[in-house]
Parts: sequence; C-alpha cells; structure tokens
Amino acid sequence: MYKVFVNESPLILTNERQDNSNGNLFSLDGDSILMAIDSLAKGRLNAAYIYHPDEEKILDVFMHKIPVVVAGGGFVTNKKGKILFIYRNNKWDLPKGKVDKGESIEKAAMREVEEETGVKRLKIDKFLRTTYHVFKRNGEYRLKQVHWFAMSTDYKGELVGQKEEGIEKVKWKSPKKVRKALENSYHNIKILFEEWPTTWTK
Repeated sequence: MYKVFVNESPLILTNERQDNSNGNLFSLDGDSILMAIDSLAKGRLNAAYIYHPDEEKILDVFMHKIPVVVAGGGFVTNKKGKILFIYRNNKWDLPKGKVDKGESIEKAAMREVEEETGVKRLKIDKFLRTTYHVFKRNGEYRLKQVHWFAMSTDYKGELVGQKEEGIEKVKWKSPKKVRKALENSYHNIKILFEEWPTTWTK
C-alpha cells in the first residue's frame, strides 16, 4: 500500500479490494486517476482508493499515468540533537528540492538543504523513506516523489532561508519544539517522525 497526499487528503494505492468504498474507489487508468485527484483537491472526498491486484506494479503503473518530479530532502540533526526546520507557505517543513539532470538524489538532497537553509558540512547517515504528494503546476497535476535522508552536521553558523523559494524562517528545533511544529506541518513530514525514537515526540 502507498499513500499519495493531495491537499493533505490520502489517495491510497492498494492491492486489497475495499468492501465499503462509498464511491471513492477508482481504477488504475489515466482518466480515473485524474478524477480521484480532482475530487480530493476540491474537497469532494476525504480519501480515495486506487486498486490494482499486483502491489509491486501498482506504483509503477500510477507513475506512468501522471508526470513525476523527483526530489531529495534532508532530516538534519546537529550536535545538540536538534532538527532543522524551514517555515514556508504558513507551514513548518523540512528542506527538500528537485533533482537536477545528471545529479544523484543524494547530492540533490544535500545541495537543496544547503541552498534552502545555509547549513554546510552535511553528511548523509542513511536513507529514511520516500514520500509522495500531488501538486498543480501550469494547470497540470504532477506527482512529487521525495527521497528523504537522515543527515548530520557540526555546522554552528548562521541560518539563511532561501527567499526565492519563499522560505521565511529556518530554525533548529528541540524535541519539545519539534512536537509543536508538527501540529502545523504536512502529513508527509509527520510520517518521517513516526519511526524516530519516541523521545523526539514526547
């Protein structure tokens, strides 16, 4: 099962048939996918399901039906154990951005963190997970596939938000402040904290 968020509402790709779909079950073809996305984007549905019997193929087929933007992002901690957040579009978020042509996802993730926050001397510790959300660009729905990496740094310098990307604030947040920030964040960001040590969310 995969969750693709559309305006914070889940589009669930599943190989299990839904008995009580109540009109929110769609087939895996281009027109039906766009209908499901549109219904979620306009608030006509709170959740939608797309069924395909083969779980291994469902994501690949879905990604062939909608333009995909591949991005990399960082879950960055410093020597004090604080996590790096950005504030953009009235939400707390983590730094991320599009992979350039010929660039590895890992390099893109580190580059984007540095460009968006000013934080240097980044080191990738491990891959975390991939998240998916739909956005609209030039009247067309697109799927953003973000590959997230746990990163660490000993950087103690100034934090500088990338103004051209609409970043208003950059902050290192302690566990208590992380919890508060997640109350005004995105589902895909909250998902990243689900597997983190419980001390971070208490």
